[in-house]
Amino acid sequence: MYKKLIALAVLILLKTANADEAPIELEDITVTAPESKSALVAEPNTVLEGDDLTLKMSHSIGETLKQELGITSQSFGPGVGTPVIRGQSGARVKVLNSGMSNGDLSQLSPDHASSSEPIMAERIEILRGPATLLYGSGVIGGVVNVLDNRIPSEQMKRPFTGAFEQRYDTAVAETSTALKAEGGQDQFAYHLDGLFRDRNNMAVGGQAIDVFAAEAVDPTLKVIQNSQGSVPNTNAQTMNGSAGLSWVTDPGFAGVAINQVHNNYGIAPDGSGGINTRIDIQQSKYDFKSDIKQPFSLSEVLRSRFAYTDYYHTELDGGIAGTAFSNKTFEGRLELNHKPLGDLKGTWGLQGSSSNFSAMDFQGNQTIVPNSLINSYSLFGFESLAKDILTYQVGARVEANTIAPQSGSNYISPNGLPINSSYQYLPVSASASALWDIDKHNNVSLALTRSQRAPQVQELLSHGFHDATRSFELGDPNLHMETSYNLDLAYKFKSNWVRIELNLFNNWANNYIYQRRTGQFVKQDPITGLAEVCPVNIACTAVVQSQQADALFRGYENKWVFPVMENRYGLLDLTLFSDYTRGTFVNSGDVPRMPPLRFGFQWDYLYKEWSANVRFTRAEAQQNPGLNDTSTAGYYLLSLGSQYEIKDFYGSKIILFTKGNNLLNENIRNSTSYLRNFAPEPGRGAEMGFKVTY
Repeated sequence: MYKKLIALAVLILLKTANADEAPIELEDITVTAPESKSALVAEPNTVLEGDDLTLKMSHSIGETLKQELGITSQSFGPGVGTPVIRGQSGARVKVLNSGMSNGDLSQLSPDHASSSEPIMAERIEILRGPATLLYGSGVIGGVVNVLDNRIPSEQMKRPFTGAFEQRYDTAVAETSTALKAEGGQDQFAYHLDGLFRDRNNMAVGGQAIDVFAAEAVDPTLKVIQNSQGSVPNTNAQTMNGSAGLSWVTDPGFAGVAINQVHNNYGIAPDGSGGINTRIDIQQSKYDFKSDIKQPFSLSEVLRSRFAYTDYYHTELDGGIAGTAFSNKTFEGRLELNHKPLGDLKGTWGLQGSSSNFSAMDFQGNQTIVPNSLINSYSLFGFESLAKDILTYQVGARVEANTIAPQSGSNYISPNGLPINSSYQYLPVSASASALWDIDKHNNVSLALTRSQRAPQVQELLSHGFHDATRSFELGDPNLHMETSYNLDLAYKFKSNWVRIELNLFNNWANNYIYQRRTGQFVKQDPITGLAEVCPVNIACTAVVQSQQADALFRGYENKWVFPVMENRYGLLDLTLFSDYTRGTFVNSGDVPRMPPLRFGFQWDYLYKEWSANVRFTRAEAQQNPGLNDTSTAGYYLLSLGSQYEIKDFYGSKIILFTKGNNLLNENIRNSTSYLRNFAPEPGRGAEMGFKVTY
């Protein structure tokens, strides 16, 4: 089907390109990393900020971004929502905080929540193409950069400015309160923020568990408890706070910050009547950031970033500690923007990180992943050359990665053989793109990327029961580096009557690493904690294993915006949108947990201080779920939003907003979710709130 849709879109675009319209400049959007204009970036960039970000804001990064083209959310119940970009997630989508790693473990497993809080963000950017190599290799999905001004980089105009935001969501009975204070005097600037969120069990538009699908995937499971209209054990509580201080002068700035995160959330039960699992996260992060303008003759700015993160989370089974993960990380980064060399602009830098990681099953006294010292050192560069109507960009990154496990007596390797003293990899990635401004209506861009990713520690060495995912995880110590070759073609058109974006992509991934259900089941010995053969008529745990195979990803993103009305009654736009990703293994079979074909429309209305939108999305059934997994039905998703702005209320700006989500109360099973058979997406709900900025 997608081939026909692409062909139809291309034919329409070719006709549109010949339209006789008055010249109109393509829109410019400033992108922080690297600093450029979106019209000069050969890959699509998405930026959310201001009132648009406020209205799309949700309790997780994935939920906040899921309306953007090519992006969905990998939900694990309402407690977790990480972004899925073009079917890629985990390590292939890097979530950053102001250009630095969060230090959490959200990339390692789908049940781990991200420590990035969208409600604290002032701006969220999604980067693709050559610019992603500034931040990591193997990021074939993209980079999500969350900017929150935790360390102020500019002098403050007033001693005190502040913001207060209050939200309530009926679908999860969630109350969230956020506070921010900033200010400064002379060369000093400070930042304080805090968040408290409390959520009840999630309401859904039907039964919590798809019994037929759940028992088909796991024949040992017998569902005896299945709630109607809500999902038990999905309540949560989050607390997050930061404090930062900077010294700002004309030559640059230097600042420090501390951030504390406490997040406790539940995992949807499997209906067997067993004990519930919750995850309790504790994280402390310490940051240093500085910019020095023109430190020497050929440089524009030298940026340095350093961070230390102490992350720990425990999976509580009935309140008793089960599986625990620990990660302590030092990270540093130096980045230099050189002065323009003619038409050539660029950034070069060094980055390094050192982590101490471990995973332990307390109930069985078994090590799931051995305590491992993980080091990564990289050199990266990005250059852009603008010449008349053509813009060229190249990026490169070389990394040296080492994983040194410290094996103990209570750890058994996945294959039963002794593990290596260290695993060493040298990923080399490069990307090149070109953008052609055909005229003031049209531009076309083409990007080629070769990207390598080293296996992560849990993909290599996992061997044990993981409570939250209800699985027995097996790594593979013999995994090779993953190498992908990505081809992206983009077209933009803008006239008085329509604005068009079309992105086509084709990604070849050699030795693609994925986690597959083997179809086997085991049980845990209550004394030794070791895995045993699953007896008949006993609830057991599914075995999932890290494997490799060559894979192919193809798809598109398309958006048409029609300005329908512009007069004294306001502005009215109609947007038509669609996106699709198809993932297959070269030798046969489907890549698991791919998003479905989506298409729909959105009406946007603006009149003075008031704006509103209505969005309707159709998602087709996902009939290619992968081996030993189940398909998901299609659904219709209707939502609306409204926002009213009071620009000056005793020196403050007030925004009042309300949203209606899943108004048709569909019982939606998310094909990218590991828990789709046990936790649907939220049912019908209303979200309302206000934000006061002083």
